[in-house]
Amino acid sequence: MNSSQRINPIYEQLHWGDKVVKRGLLCKESPNQENSGGVSQKGSGSPTFLSLPLNSHDVQKARPCRGSDECRTSRRYILAVCLLLSITAFAGSLMFAKSVSPTLLLNDGCTTSYNSFSKLQRRFSLQDSQTASAELGTGFPEGCSEKATTLRVFMYDLPSEFHYGMLVQQPYSQGQIWPRNVSDIPPYLGGLYKQHSVEYWLTSDLLTSNMADRQSVCTAFRVDNWRSADVIFVPFFASLSYNKFTRAEQRALGEDKNQELQEKLMQFLEKQPAWQASGGVDHVIVIHHPNSGYFMRDHLRKAMFVVADFGRYASDVANIGKDIVAPYKHVVNDFEAEATISYEKRKTLLFFQGAIMRKEGGIIRLQLYKLLNGEPDVHFEGGNTTNSAIRSASEGMQNSKFCLNLAGDTPSSNRLFDAIASHCVPVIISDDIEVPFEDTLNYSTFSIFIKSSDALKSNFIIDLLRGVSREKWTKMWATLKQVEHHFKYQYPTQPDDAVHMTWKAIARKIHKVRLHLNKERRYQWRT
Repeated sequence: MNSSQRINPIYEQLHWGDKVVKRGLLCKESPNQENSGGVSQKGSGSPTFLSLPLNSHDVQKARPCRGSDECRTSRRYILAVCLLLSITAFAGSLMFAKSVSPTLLLNDGCTTSYNSFSKLQRRFSLQDSQTASAELGTGFPEGCSEKATTLRVFMYDLPSEFHYGMLVQQPYSQGQIWPRNVSDIPPYLGGLYKQHSVEYWLTSDLLTSNMADRQSVCTAFRVDNWRSADVIFVPFFASLSYNKFTRAEQRALGEDKNQELQEKLMQFLEKQPAWQASGGVDHVIVIHHPNSGYFMRDHLRKAMFVVADFGRYASDVANIGKDIVAPYKHVVNDFEAEATISYEKRKTLLFFQGAIMRKEGGIIRLQLYKLLNGEPDVHFEGGNTTNSAIRSASEGMQNSKFCLNLAGDTPSSNRLFDAIASHCVPVIISDDIEVPFEDTLNYSTFSIFIKSSDALKSNFIIDLLRGVSREKWTKMWATLKQVEHHFKYQYPTQPDDAVHMTWKAIARKIHKVRLHLNKERRYQWRT
């Protein structure tokens, strides 16, 4: 026998064990079954192992070797391999969770797919996990990237007059559409303007999503080709346009910059291939102020709108089936004293401060004022939008157990989100209200809903709230603090804040968009 034929028995065992593992023969529960090597442990109920031959002449005649040192060594080796494979699989499940490449397929405890095993067999050491992740294409990128995002969004390069141009004192230079960098993004207007600023936060988040220095994670990523996008975003600051440009004196002079912008936008969209391909079904337009987009909403009704509520829309123009309800941006001061103003320190039982005389559904405000004004531990007063009034409302909400959210001119109002920001348990009296993200958030765990017909009964509200125990209120208050970040707009964004939650709500509508488009395309092959 020459040197090439003299194989060390231990290395031959390793070589044979490697073959056994690759063929998926290890660790199969078989209490009454003989394996291919002739080993049988009938009735033992323990795993059946293939005994490794001790040398090359025994490969075809492998027999059980009960009690021998070689057998124990072989079985220990196989057990070690099984344990190592299990550890590798567990580590892989954590580190390569988003992998789309071949992964471990664990069946009956220890068998593996050959392709995945052959890749991971060479990476038993945890020190190689970074290399393995890169080779398999499963690493998690930092910041924002198309690969890591939930939603791919194409955004039109509309002229600056439709968006940030409304916020700058000096118009952009000719040809400039967007701010040059993050620090160049102008701030939004203050006061009540900001309560409908959803358009600003979504646009700013999307605009910076593909910037090289973006560090925060993203839900939506801006792509360059509309054909590869899930949705098309229209960056028109419709609420700001209404607030800035629609004034009685302008309309009297026959001038309405807001209407002019909407007409120009409709003309622009009708010429776009993306709009022509879908009829606008896959387009997202933010019209959060109830009066924003008034001149174009009917014409663009197939688009997905981001709204505050549906109070001023025909049901065939906007509805909860196709559109998104997004939170208002709260206007009260942020709550600073973490977990210090709890049950005992909140002396006011119920708080409301705001306009009492309202139109349409807001008539209930006056009715409740007559019922609740003068009740002990109840603050129900008129208010205005001055800075001092906002400071007063902030202090009052932060020192109250419950805060009223009543229907105004439309079913929603900003007081719900002011209450959440103040850690004051909301009491919602608005029969037609649609609240943001209710398909993922259970509002009954941190809010109290009361039907209008019940609220107008004498003492109904007061008796109900005084009957809420300290323990029940504290539980709702604790939940309120846990969900507060879902309603917060900010830049840079934070995971699951209002920006992310709104993009995710849009993403949950995509299957309906695709269903609609695919049905529309059924017979297009004929043309």
